[in-house]
Amino acid sequence: MSADLARHFDWVSEHDGRPRRVQRGFHAQIAAQLRRLIPEGASVLEAGCGRGELLRALRPGRGVGIDLSPRMLEQARALDPEGRCDYRLADACTFQPGETFDYLVLDYLVGYLPDVQACLEHLRTLAHPRTRLCLTSVNNAWMPLLRLGQRLGFVTRQPPSNWVSTRDLVNLLELAGWEVVHQSTEQLLPLRVPLLGGVCNRFLVRLPGLRHFGSSLYLVARPAAVRPAAAPTCSVIVPARNEAGNIRAALERIPVMGAATEVIFVEGHSRDDTWDTIVRETAAYRGPLRVRALRQTGRGKWDAVRTGFAAATGDVLVIQDADLTAPPEDLPKFFAAIAGGAAEFANGSRLVYPMEKQAMRFLNLLGNKFFALALSFTLGQPIKDSLCGTKMLLRRDYERILARIAALGDFDPFGDFNLLFGAALLKLRIRDIPVRYKDRTYGETNISRFRHGWLLLKMTAFGLARIKFGR
Repeated sequence: MSADLARHFDWVSEHDGRPRRVQRGFHAQIAAQLRRLIPEGASVLEAGCGRGELLRALRPGRGVGIDLSPRMLEQARALDPEGRCDYRLADACTFQPGETFDYLVLDYLVGYLPDVQACLEHLRTLAHPRTRLCLTSVNNAWMPLLRLGQRLGFVTRQPPSNWVSTRDLVNLLELAGWEVVHQSTEQLLPLRVPLLGGVCNRFLVRLPGLRHFGSSLYLVARPAAVRPAAAPTCSVIVPARNEAGNIRAALERIPVMGAATEVIFVEGHSRDDTWDTIVRETAAYRGPLRVRALRQTGRGKWDAVRTGFAAATGDVLVIQDADLTAPPEDLPKFFAAIAGGAAEFANGSRLVYPMEKQAMRFLNLLGNKFFALALSFTLGQPIKDSLCGTKMLLRRDYERILARIAALGDFDPFGDFNLLFGAALLKLRIRDIPVRYKDRTYGETNISRFRHGWLLLKMTAFGLARIKFGR
């Protein structure tokens, strides 16, 4: 079968002039979609690279393209005289490059694979723990139009191909050791049409009722969780403003996690004696935690979180709000999910278990549920509680998030949306970790329902514009 496909695409390489011109906008749309995920300079393997146009458009630092067609590869090398990418005659089901890649790209390839599961299993060996596999395939709802396109000469004739749906692809990926972190259809209008193309492909294809009818299935998957050999270390960041009465309790209740745990209090312009209390309690502490104290120079919780994360030494970073309404005793659940690989971003959820009577006022509860639904739609991953302060991730993923959200600007003083937006843009696996929400035992909340609610609404609109419907 591989020989038959090689002959077919050798033939295509000499007879697809007209379809290539017609489909130029279609392929440009796919490249733009992938560039939103794949940063310039990453290492990329494209299986079924053809002439290498897509691979070169991704501007990889290390780009390897493999294909069964010798003639396609000859044309790829001729179109890349500077040798920016490496083109090899190889089968995606058996290719052994002796290296791993940050991104594996299969653009409209699965329809031709003789054994999709076996190929995906093999590609798993070319992945490291943070690799993302990016897969596009034809939406079967468009097959009648594609057949018409073949008759009109807009699409090259096709060999018999696999009939795979999104559900089939998710199933095959999971059987092969991958976990899907994103699935959508793209390109409701797979042609370059000024104005109308943007409306269809940025907005309409995201809406209920139309979101299943894009011409391309688009999935992103990560390697399924593999527990690391050595236990990571953990840094717990405790932003503290007007929380003097909770400092000792935090030190008593935060558990040791992993090989070692440090606690970093970050005090932020308190009106009470929070800073003096932190200094006194950390100096007197003789427990198993390593404790440190910092004062933020900027304003807002996000600045405090960044200050603490910048000083942290642990492999795993977590935010523990100083009010302790999300109990520190739940942190080991977050750590197990991150250290074990079940999650890449562990997000606390206060909306599963019954909460104590004064823990969250009714309007706050409604607001939290609204913003959770809005964020789930925006991010493409289910988020039950977007505003719980407890969030945990690996340090290296936090650093990637900072780089990824830099272009978004300084729009979130709290940090919850910054971290969630960044995790979604990187296609990290976000999982909710339920916590039991408790009444505050000291002080008053620093959150204003209406002033901060309006700010959160603006940040949600910002996310819709820049992430869900943006480029």
